[in-house]
Amino acid sequence: MHTHVHSRARAWVAAVLAAGVVAVGAITAATAANAAPVNLSQGRTATASSTENADYTPARNAVDGNAATRWASLPADPQTFQVDLGQTATLDHVTLVWEAAYGKAFTVQTSIDGSSWSTAATVTNGTGGTQNVNVAGTARYVRLNLTARGTGYGYSLWEFQVFGEVGGVTPTPTPTPTAGTCGTANVAQGKTATASTTENGGTPASAAVDGNLGTRWSSTFADAQWWQVDLGSSQSVCKVTLRWEGAYGKAFRVQTSTTGTTWATAATVTNGTGGVQTIDVAATARYVRLDLTSRGTGYGYSLWEVQINAGGTPPVTDPIPGGGDLGPNVHVFTPTTGQAAIQAKLDETFTAQEEAQFGTRRDQFLFAPGTYDVQAHIGFNTSINGLGRNPDDVNITGGVWADAQWFGGNATQNFWRSMENLKITPFTGENRWAVSQAAPMRRIHVAGDLAVFPSSYGWASGGFTADSKVDGAMKSASQQQWYTRDSALGRWEGSVWNMVFSGVTGSPAPSFPNPSHTVLDTTPISREKPYLYLDGSSYAVFVPSARTNARGVSWPNTPGTSIPLNQFYVAKPGDTADRINAALAQGLHLLLTPGIYTLDKTIDVTRADTVVLGLGYATIVPTAGQTAMKVGDVNGVRIAGVLFDAGVTNSPAMLEVGSAGNHTDRAANPVSLHDVFVRVGGRIPGKVTSAIVVNSDDTLIDHIWSWRGDHGAGVGWNENPSAYGLVVNGNDVLGLGLFVEHYQKENTLWNGDRGRTIFYQNELPYDVPNQAAWQNGTRRGYAGYRVADAVTTHELWGGGVYSFFNVDPSIVVDSGFQSPVKPGVRFHNILTVSLGGNGVIAHVINDTGGVAQGTATIPAYLVSYGG
Repeated sequence: MHTHVHSRARAWVAAVLAAGVVAVGAITAATAANAAPVNLSQGRTATASSTENADYTPARNAVDGNAATRWASLPADPQTFQVDLGQTATLDHVTLVWEAAYGKAFTVQTSIDGSSWSTAATVTNGTGGTQNVNVAGTARYVRLNLTARGTGYGYSLWEFQVFGEVGGVTPTPTPTPTAGTCGTANVAQGKTATASTTENGGTPASAAVDGNLGTRWSSTFADAQWWQVDLGSSQSVCKVTLRWEGAYGKAFRVQTSTTGTTWATAATVTNGTGGVQTIDVAATARYVRLDLTSRGTGYGYSLWEVQINAGGTPPVTDPIPGGGDLGPNVHVFTPTTGQAAIQAKLDETFTAQEEAQFGTRRDQFLFAPGTYDVQAHIGFNTSINGLGRNPDDVNITGGVWADAQWFGGNATQNFWRSMENLKITPFTGENRWAVSQAAPMRRIHVAGDLAVFPSSYGWASGGFTADSKVDGAMKSASQQQWYTRDSALGRWEGSVWNMVFSGVTGSPAPSFPNPSHTVLDTTPISREKPYLYLDGSSYAVFVPSARTNARGVSWPNTPGTSIPLNQFYVAKPGDTADRINAALAQGLHLLLTPGIYTLDKTIDVTRADTVVLGLGYATIVPTAGQTAMKVGDVNGVRIAGVLFDAGVTNSPAMLEVGSAGNHTDRAANPVSLHDVFVRVGGRIPGKVTSAIVVNSDDTLIDHIWSWRGDHGAGVGWNENPSAYGLVVNGNDVLGLGLFVEHYQKENTLWNGDRGRTIFYQNELPYDVPNQAAWQNGTRRGYAGYRVADAVTTHELWGGGVYSFFNVDPSIVVDSGFQSPVKPGVRFHNILTVSLGGNGVIAHVINDTGGVAQGTATIPAYLVSYGG
């Protein structure tokens, strides 16, 4: 923070306001005479590309109505500042009250949906002071796109005021039947229709709204497809009638939109039978779309006619409130709680959760800033977090422990637990976090040593550390693999198969295979997971900014934006998908409190920069064969801390990011996934085709575990079928810490170009019944990581694929990795292992690398391939 700038500017801005500085062009001094009657931005949600100091100069300061607080960016170009007005408004002008660090060149941009922007005004000769910029039109979102600073500092605004009137020009629906009735006129007939594909020139999208039952729209012979119509104006849509040709849709959604970019689901069909199908809906929309996910025949989708009826004005409903309590499964402790009471709750929870691998209980511990002399043993489905702005604000002076006594000293099933945003001063001098998959350690400061293996020296099978500091030694011993990102270590000790480091100070020297240390000096792009904290006495969620070429921890004072909890819908088990979607459509973010959410509709995340944050392994279970969650074609969405548990009816996916075929460049503000976990079987016989599907370009995947169950209930080759664990169709996607296991085809299938992965861990399916059941054409078996043949550029650092074919140990797979042979496709430090000789992996990649086989469990290593 530039304290001299801050103090200097207070007096300066007072003088400017008193004098009424006049700028040039379309910018004039702001006076009472030309001010619009309503300031629409005050108290609304504001976000920014960066902040100089998140504690003192956050984005919200510029819309708080206080001329003594300000937003300030980092000293770099370009930057953005944005406000969500909460509803569409007719705009008049924007008033900017600059601190001394002003913008010389910028544009004022507006948007209805937060993703598609129009330029309302351009300034090329700004001089600071108080600027009144005339704008026109209707918008919900207003953004400053700041391209040139007027000083050597960043951009700094005391106040950002958007003046206008709530609402805008609303087209009169035609026809307008009596309120409460559904009209009979087809408001879609003759309107503009489009589709994802057409079978040929004789079956265009328009044929489905031409009123002629002898013409039809038909798609190509593939899933997924869409068809949509622009009604020309907003309508109160009440009914959709579909007249199918023989090639009908078995599963699809009716979606509605006022903008054509942000969509809400009005109806879901999972058992379509064709013919004439009438679907009741209730929505105000200009655009209606069919999102077609499963065909009823081997042909495409084919519609003779789509009829849409409009009715009276939908009933007015009160807005869904944000904020509220965190529910009974969140346990909040303060320094005044009493150490004995805290210890008793920790012990009771661990007793219940130590062995409850597939149980339904969920727990989240939250510690307010302070020091706590307690021993926190963390079992299944449990998270422990500090509520400080920085990790050192909370100090656990006993320890935070994960060991494996419950499983005979073997930690290979120590899943689904986490620790985050606190300091540990272990009373023994060494803390132990002996975990395997889905057990992240984020924003932790260990004031001592850290052991990531069991006290028995039994096996552990993989972990993840990010944005953390270990003052002493981080010791791996019998830990098989581990990924450490953007952290600071006193030193690292140990190596088994696949230890990977990116952006870590104190990492070991690069070496492969003995010891197997894959070391990247920096992480090319990283963005830390959002986290809940106490902003004064109120809860807020801090959303860290992205870093490029990061090295070391981001704290203290991680750059980013703070969002008050009252701008989140605080969901609790028992909430319906309809209510959650209504809250998201209203403009709220989503906080999932701990528990099981059984939902019969997709959660649709369609607003740019939405944060979805789960606490305590909040778990979503789809019950109607739907995709559990979809992210629209928008920028900046964060999905964090969510466990998806596949339902007994097959779903197309658990999480889908973006639409297939949409390749919008999102590099400036990508979608990011943090600690996203999928489970298929183990608790129930789950079924899903592709667990996680990433279509959006530039998506950042920051630690996932996608797991088809090999033990527990409802597991078996035909009990919990699932083809793919991760499918990447987007370009320029970066994976940081990918754990994907036991799927029946390619565990990871990478179709997008210019993808990168740092750390990959995979076990092939255990339960292959015989070789004939697992043939990929002439190829024996499926690779654990496949780059599609059409890809020209791809790179992976530090990856392992393992076999444990315990049903038929004679199974052979031709290679653990598979890729095209092209100069731009490169692999570094990869290996394959046959665990105990259960199966054979003939090559590491394609036809290169040694064979992994035999009871000695000796890896086959390959230092480099391709390029």
